[in-house]
Amino acid sequence: MFTGIVQAVGKVVRVSPLEVQCADLGLSDVPVGASIAVQGVCLTVTSLTGKGFTADVSEETLRLTAGLDRPGEVNLEKALKLGGELGGHLVTGHVDGVGEVVSRTGGVVTFRLPPELKKYVARKGSICVDGVSLTVNRVDGDTFDVNLIPHTLEVTTLGRLKTGARVNLEVDLIARYVERVLTATR
Repeated sequence: MFTGIVQAVGKVVRVSPLEVQCADLGLSDVPVGASIAVQGVCLTVTSLTGKGFTADVSEETLRLTAGLDRPGEVNLEKALKLGGELGGHLVTGHVDGVGEVVSRTGGVVTFRLPPELKKYVARKGSICVDGVSLTVNRVDGDTFDVNLIPHTLEVTTLGRLKTGARVNLEVDLIARYVERVLTATR
């Protein structure tokens, strides 16, 4: 379980197995087998390298996510510890779909999401984009807007997003369970 509060930006330096360099994350409390969200994707640490860590990434995960199939910067978050601060929202690291940046004007970014995820996105609700917990400000069909504050632009990869970029989306966990309960009782 994660919060969507990015703790560091690391760099994918090798894809298979995935190797991430992350001097700023602080891995002294991370054992092999621990979970780290990489660009919003929950991965299991398979080794510590001194400069970062490695993780195995399945073909299924590569097919259903963005940003793990090439070298580049990634958002990182260690797993939430019981009793830890929940500064964002509950995030599992199980990506629901890949979205796309439609436009960006300053701190306002418009994303297009897969049609099957539209029902889970609500104005003033939470969404996780590339591992970052964000508040939805506007929803219009299959697009939604978020406002990125200067701090978020500075300490995550979201400040470098360009039109057409693919992003990992995880919808609100509670919304998924509410839907499940409602459809199961029909």
